[in-house]
Amino acid sequence: MATKDAAAAKPKRSNPFKQIKTVFTAVRAMDPSITWWLLGVFFGVLALFVIIGFVIDHPIYMAFVGAPFALLATMITLSRRGERAAFGSMAGKAGQTVGALSMLRRGWYYDQEPVSADVARPQEIANAAMVFRALGRPGVVLIGEGPLPRAKKLMEKEVKKVARVAPGVPIHQLYVGDGAEQIEARKLPRHLSRLKGSLTKDEMSAVNKRLKSIPGIRQGVPAGIDPNRVRMDRRQLRGR
Repeated sequence: MATKDAAAAKPKRSNPFKQIKTVFTAVRAMDPSITWWLLGVFFGVLALFVIIGFVIDHPIYMAFVGAPFALLATMITLSRRGERAAFGSMAGKAGQTVGALSMLRRGWYYDQEPVSADVARPQEIANAAMVFRALGRPGVVLIGEGPLPRAKKLMEKEVKKVARVAPGVPIHQLYVGDGAEQIEARKLPRHLSRLKGSLTKDEMSAVNKRLKSIPGIRQGVPAGIDPNRVRMDRRQLRGR
């Protein structure tokens, strides 16, 4: 009996092919052209290796060598096209910032809900002004979203809150959108990764605890906004 119980308790191994199929199905729903992209990349890379094989008089050998590289290029294309399709589907929607933050690599803390929000009317959620917060080696990053004038007012308040609990820590202010003073959501992860680091891991941990101590940090979030619905999972897009 003990042996059976132990076997039943053992977690099942994930099937990578099933995961890839799931990811492909999800991406195809957003980007119908993904099939042709993947086929083009796979056979294009494979053809390149075969051509090299003919040049060195070993086409079959180079075909076997090129197959793993063609498969890798195909998986990278699936990931990139999936990310682009996901960003396209949530562009202009309330909470798109948290979808972009979920694409950050390790080494960042971020809230999956806005730390501050302002909506004129409950039925106008799409026009809500919000501020999201992330913490990384560059310091605290506050990201405004929504109508710029209202987002800037919220930003001023959040800057003061952060400066009060974490004096001396760099505070970066960004705005997501399509305007002149804004950054497209899909470009946000890359922009944050290029910011110059100034905090150590220990300092980040200490600052994160201070930020969490800010009272009323979840207050003012308008009902109906669910940024988690637009959150993307890097590992799922890559088939892990």
